Amino acid sequence: MSATQAALTQLLPLAGDTFDKNKVTPGLLGFIVFAALAIGVWALMKSMNRHMGRVNFEEAPEPAASPTTPGEDTARA
Repeated sequence: MSATQAALTQLLPLAGDTFDKNKVTPGLLGFIVFAALAIGVWALMKSMNRHMGRVNFEEAPEPAASPTTPGEDTARA
């Protein structure tokens, strides 16, 4: 066992006594991770809106209607 591991095993029980097991918060690291995710999502949405604005969508014209469509009366007098 190294000296670092020996020191950590001796200090670990002391750290366990200082925390209230009913009150644990994410702290500063949790806030930083959440903020980074929020900024990333915002940047992706902004990029998506920019790319969608560049799309030039032209709808295909409808095919010409045939002279006789099913259901029409073709026998005219």
